[in-house]
Amino acid sequence: MNQSTTDPNGPMYFGGLYHLFYQYNPKGAVWGNIVWAHSVSKDLINWEALEPAIYPSKPFDINGCWSGSATILPGNKPIILYTGIDPQNRQVQNYAIPANASDPYLRQWIKPDNNPLVVPDAGMNATAFRDPTTAWWIDGHWKMLVGGRRKHRGVAHLYRSKDFMHWVKAHHPFHSAPHTGMWECPDFYPVPLVGKFGLDTSNFGVDVKHVMKVSLDETRYEYYTIGKYFLEKDRYVPDKALVDGWSGLRYDYGNFYASKSFFDPAKSRRILWGWANESDTSQEDVAKGWAGIQTIPRVVWLSPDRKQLLQWPIEELETLRGQKVELNIQKLKLGDYVEVKGITAAQADVDVLFSIPSLDKAEDFDPSWTSLDAQRLCGLKGSKVQGGLGPFGLLTLASQNLEEFTPVFFRIFKAQGSRHLVLMCSDATSSSLQNNLYKPSFAGFVDIDLTSYKKLSLRSLIDHSVVESFGPGAKTCITSRVYPTLAVNKEAHLFVFNNGTETITVESLTAWSMNAPKQMNA
Repeated sequence: MNQSTTDPNGPMYFGGLYHLFYQYNPKGAVWGNIVWAHSVSKDLINWEALEPAIYPSKPFDINGCWSGSATILPGNKPIILYTGIDPQNRQVQNYAIPANASDPYLRQWIKPDNNPLVVPDAGMNATAFRDPTTAWWIDGHWKMLVGGRRKHRGVAHLYRSKDFMHWVKAHHPFHSAPHTGMWECPDFYPVPLVGKFGLDTSNFGVDVKHVMKVSLDETRYEYYTIGKYFLEKDRYVPDKALVDGWSGLRYDYGNFYASKSFFDPAKSRRILWGWANESDTSQEDVAKGWAGIQTIPRVVWLSPDRKQLLQWPIEELETLRGQKVELNIQKLKLGDYVEVKGITAAQADVDVLFSIPSLDKAEDFDPSWTSLDAQRLCGLKGSKVQGGLGPFGLLTLASQNLEEFTPVFFRIFKAQGSRHLVLMCSDATSSSLQNNLYKPSFAGFVDIDLTSYKKLSLRSLIDHSVVESFGPGAKTCITSRVYPTLAVNKEAHLFVFNNGTETITVESLTAWSMNAPKQMNA
């Protein structure tokens, strides 16, 4: 059956199971006919698909059931908030509750007739008012955000309720930013100042910061800020050192959108989901019968310097590891590429540590490049462009003779003074011999000091048409969707390479063949 998946809607942990709701078209591998699909898992790896939880059936959502979130109310009662499209094509905010809350699988959901809970005010743009967040309880009220737009400003509207049924809009936005356009899929949550553990969304205090993430409808990527939640004003203010706009911090500098996090009480962690859409044509999606994937769940926490978030794949992923190979103290001179043999390179987990003997050969950072973002700089300085310190890294999903390959690599520049810039790229330019594909050079800078520790780590998760990469210190993440024609299944290869004049050492590399997950029996 042809099918399409998009945004992760309302992930949550309930009844000893992880629940993932997501936007889904059961009738085709293109966007449309959207319902809330529902899958459950005991470990976030092996999943069982259930019947859709929500689908258009009543006046308040007859033209669509769009994104939203899940909240656990007191008494361990789950509730879904979601955007419905009504007969006037207005975006309105609705709720749904389980038909039987004692069923840990939550197989059936009810949409009560007192919906919608929230409608756009007169004067608001009713077609730019969607994606309610997980609600939080504080100061005697439930609070939630709804994404919106006022002219060129992205807006997070704040609503308050004492009983979760009657909501009142705040007089002022919870947060907004100029020249950012429509804010989709907002996410707001606390992170502890110290440690990797997660916090319930209602947690508040002097020992936490808050994160505000928005998905940008105009650019189709996301950015986030870290800041302070001022309870007395019910406003969020980002830290002054952070960019609050298109060039701000991103979870992922690649194909990653409409993300949603949730607090996992079973392991006291905050888990992040993202959606990676297709980069081929809709005709090819229809031919293969599916489109859109959820990325590997990630644990997210605040960096020790409190300047950014860190992310790492959930530990449960390691249960899929199979055949293991290692490579140690492998020197890579200019033009070298060495194959990593003994694993299924089309489906692998690769963890590598590169050692840099000296920073002397780092290229000077041309002042004219300051107008370029990381992605455009990667396009200018790709893996085939010889450098001083880099490019070096992995050639993933490569054909034997390198007609196709997706490089994930570093290039180091010398900036003003003694500072060095580390550029991390995942470049799809050479990923496929097909011509009708979107093959971008995704990239991000890594905030790391190489003067005292001249090593860079890289972990890449490879799965046929997707490469998810995690840079040094879990600081920079990039997801690429690629469609090789030669480097497929057993014909896919994996290499380490160096195209810089400075010799680089692979201090250690461990790679595993990855087994496919199993369907959980509900």
